[in-house]
Amino acid sequence: MTEIQKRLFALQDKEYQAFTAKLNPTVDPETIIGVRLPALRALAKELKNTDEAKDFLSSLPHEYLEENHLHSFLLSGIKDFDEGIAAVERFLPYIDNWAVCDSLRIKALAKYPERLLPYLEKWMKSDHTYTVRCGILNLMNYFLDDRFDEKYPAMVAAVHCEEYYVNMMIAWYFATALAKQYDAALPYLTEQRLDKWVHNKTIQKAVESYRITDEQKAYLKTLRRK
Repeated sequence: MTEIQKRLFALQDKEYQAFTAKLNPTVDPETIIGVRLPALRALAKELKNTDEAKDFLSSLPHEYLEENHLHSFLLSGIKDFDEGIAAVERFLPYIDNWAVCDSLRIKALAKYPERLLPYLEKWMKSDHTYTVRCGILNLMNYFLDDRFDEKYPAMVAAVHCEEYYVNMMIAWYFATALAKQYDAALPYLTEQRLDKWVHNKTIQKAVESYRITDEQKAYLKTLRRK
């Protein structure tokens, strides 16, 4: 057992281990230690910029879910775009669940949207489930406000996949787009440009959102497909 693994097991919470396993059905329960995210973030903060962290980040693949979370949190502290994007691209092929994918937030990348966008486009064309999800997630996080362009939802709608965690991400993207860019997102439902499952899941998630008005929710419900 590595020193970092020993430190992770020292933070183990058996009840949280069982809870985490239920939330991550695609992950082998034997690879879940059961460490709460605040503790993982605190450990990442402690390890930041150390030789131990450098060695850990170069040691892929990891054995445990929490090691992947720790890897993600260590990457979040990178401030240089080139270093950050290279580190993300090394890590993406090893991500095998939605939780680690969604925890990978590197703010340094968002500071250079014109440089980030080509990578998102490339990731969305990948044949790896969580690389695609990561591309759409970042497009949602950083390109739905003042950087929005109508070509972006078109890029997401062009993704056709049978993977549940990709389709959930597409629905999440369009539900968020309805909250932030309603007029631009609505035609994807009225003109049925999305796959049926994604279409209906988008409406479900939008109706559950507090950012959608009651009037909009009532109309969206009429657009459900049978």
